[in-house]
Amino acid sequence: MTNTDKLGGRFTFPGTSLTVHRMGYGAMQLAGPHVWGPPRDPEAAAAVLREAIAIGIDHFDTSDAYGPHVTNQLIRATLHPYPKNVVIVSKLGGRRGADKSWLPALSPAELRSDLQDNLRHLGLDAIDVVNLRMMSMTPTEGPLDKELAVLIELKREGLVRHIGLSNVTARQVEQAQALTEIVCVQNHYNLAHRGDDALIDALAKQGIAYVPFFPLGGFTPLQSSTLSEVANELGATPMQVALAWLLHRAPNILLIPGTSSVAHLRENVAAASLVLPAKSLAALDAIAR
Repeated sequence: MTNTDKLGGRFTFPGTSLTVHRMGYGAMQLAGPHVWGPPRDPEAAAAVLREAIAIGIDHFDTSDAYGPHVTNQLIRATLHPYPKNVVIVSKLGGRRGADKSWLPALSPAELRSDLQDNLRHLGLDAIDVVNLRMMSMTPTEGPLDKELAVLIELKREGLVRHIGLSNVTARQVEQAQALTEIVCVQNHYNLAHRGDDALIDALAKQGIAYVPFFPLGGFTPLQSSTLSEVANELGATPMQVALAWLLHRAPNILLIPGTSSVAHLRENVAAASLVLPAKSLAALDAIAR
C-alpha cells in the first residue's frame, strides 16, 4: 500500500477539477506561540511541510493572518514552485491586532488587501479556494452579501478560482449559494462539538466539502473516557481515533489537522487508515448525546 492510499480517500470540490486526499494539513501551528511571529525552529517547521508533501498530502489550508504573514512566507520558501497536484486554500476576513488579537477585516478594501497579501506571500497569481471567514466568536445570523460580492468580483478577475465560507450558519450557506457556487464550508466541528450535524448531511447531498476546524478540540484538546477506551481497544491514540471518526462521519469531510512536528504529522496521517468497528463507532457517536 502506498502512502497516498492511506490518506483517507479522495474528494473533488464540486464544479472544479480540484481533487485532494481527505487528509490534508492546516498550517496555523507553523507560526510562533499564539499564532504570532516566526516559529521557534524555522527548519523544523519547514521539515513538516516537506514531509507533508513526501507522504502525499495535497490539501494545504492557510491564512495570511497566521503570524501574520509568517506561515504563508514559510510555505512559499519551502514548497514553491508548488507541485501541480497541490491545492492551497486560504481565508479572508480577519486581521491581527498589535496585541495579538483576532479582529474582523471585512470591508471591501480590507478583503482586497488581504487577498493581495496572500498572493504575494504565497507566490501565486490566483488562489485555488478562498473562504470568506466571518469573525464572530460563533456563527451568527446576518447578511454576508456585501462581503461575498467582493470575493465574487475577485473570482471574476481571476484572482480567486473558487469560493468557500467559514464560521457561518446553515442559513448563510443557503444565502451565499443564491449568489455564487460554494465549494466548501469550514466550521468548528469535532467528536464533542456536533452542532453542524444537519449542515454536514445537507452539504454531503450536494457534494460540497465540509472542513472542520479544531478537529481535535483546538486549544483545549478533546478529553473523553470513552474516546480513551476506544483508543486503547484499537491500539491507537485518542486523537487518531477522533480523526478517524471524522472521516467515517461523512464522505464530504476533509481534515486539516495542524502540527509543528514531523512525528505528530505522521501520527495524524496514520489515522486515515484506522478502521473503526461498528461497536466503536456507536460508542463514539454517543459522546455528544
